[in-house]
Amino acid sequence: MAITTTKSLFWKGLRDSLPFLLVASPFGLLFGVLAAEAGLNVLEALAFSLAVFAGAAQFTALQLLQENTPLLIVLVSALAVNLRMGMYSASLTPYLGDAPMWQRACAAYMTVDQSYALSIVKFETEPEMTTPQRMAYFFGTTSVIAPSWMIATVVGALVGAQIPASWGLDFVLPLAFLAMIGPMLRTPAHMVACFVAIVAALPATLMPHNLGLIVAGLAGMMAGAQTELWLERKAARRTPSRSASQETSS
Repeated sequence: MAITTTKSLFWKGLRDSLPFLLVASPFGLLFGVLAAEAGLNVLEALAFSLAVFAGAAQFTALQLLQENTPLLIVLVSALAVNLRMGMYSASLTPYLGDAPMWQRACAAYMTVDQSYALSIVKFETEPEMTTPQRMAYFFGTTSVIAPSWMIATVVGALVGAQIPASWGLDFVLPLAFLAMIGPMLRTPAHMVACFVAIVAALPATLMPHNLGLIVAGLAGMMAGAQTELWLERKAARRTPSRSASQETSS
């Protein structure tokens, strides 16, 4: 029965992830096109996606490589953009931490925004799931998204090699970032982080080797964190006062 349940959860995760193909595939296609425009061949573009497998970090690294930025700055910038994966991992650890090492290693590689979002909601709403069942569902959520990203990268690289440079597809890159960032601005802390990062990025463009990206990102993260702490303290101060007023009225 456990095997059947585990298998069914895998297929459940796969089905839940299907709508995200409408997002993952076009972005993978776009990365392949831009990689070809940047001078990468099909094999190099695929190797890039296989090695990194992180959309925002791949776009960031590709843009910096096009601008002949030093490799260390490219690596640090891509890591900064992808720091949210560390928070995702910490959030998933209570649910997947008991799994075998090889499964956790595979899960770490396969974690993307979509797999995390689907899995954390499933795990929180169904706390009775066992670790093997949770892992089965998690791998189900990535079993379609990951291959589709790789295939889309290859197709984009093949198509991109035929597109004239005069078309200026590099303009699509900032539009892609805007499309990825927009849906993430869900809380006041997110809004503050975004606004501060934008304001900091404008003068930071004068810094060499695109270091302004790292400076603006750090400024935004610190502002967002402080905003979240301030909101939590404000909520904590309101709670005792409400409790006191309820006791008085009773």
